[in-house]
Amino acid sequence: MKSVVICRDEQGHPIWHKDYEAFMNAVGFKTKLCKPRHPFTKGAVERLIRFVKDNFLPGRIVSNITELNYQALRWCHEQDSVYHRAVDCIPDHEHHKACMQKAVVLTMTPELMFYLCPERRISFDGFVNYEGRRFGVPYSYTQRTCRIRREHYTIYIYSSDLSKELVQHNVTWSRRDSFCPDQYITVQPEELPTSPVKIGIRQLDQIDPPSGFDKFDFSEVGNYE
Repeated sequence: MKSVVICRDEQGHPIWHKDYEAFMNAVGFKTKLCKPRHPFTKGAVERLIRFVKDNFLPGRIVSNITELNYQALRWCHEQDSVYHRAVDCIPDHEHHKACMQKAVVLTMTPELMFYLCPERRISFDGFVNYEGRRFGVPYSYTQRTCRIRREHYTIYIYSSDLSKELVQHNVTWSRRDSFCPDQYITVQPEELPTSPVKIGIRQLDQIDPPSGFDKFDFSEVGNYE
């Protein structure tokens, strides 16, 4: 996909997307691509996705995405701890033997924090969108963008350069906007007109419509028995 590799050079070496290449250098890992026109390596990856869809998702009931993530982590831990005939090993044992010897704890450098805290644009009414909901930003912050990070059930909003933490929000699954205490000068936001109103509105008295009998003159009609 173009967000990872743009194309390959004449020798077949990948030309990485510049943002993805900077992310690899900041975190300290390497990416190995599947061989072109080689369906066996690609199929091994796709088969794992099918295994998750066929064994984890059917019959599972969740109320929100956080609960789904926690159930997925528990299910992965259970599957990694049992023997699988397709790979002829216990995945957890194989992972510790092949990968954990090279694993290191990441150092929270400023370059890494920029990837962990994505940038979001602040709307005109003082909100940022994250995971389909809106969270308030204090009115004292005058920049147009900020950075946001989620940790478990807490949302952290930082300045665009990560020099200051602006506010924290508790994650809820309500679709209502989450206000912060210093989001507005007044208690409730009020949208004032940009120019003074010069047009007056007056309600007229109701006038009865003319009757259809007005065109007839009944004054000269006599009384008949």
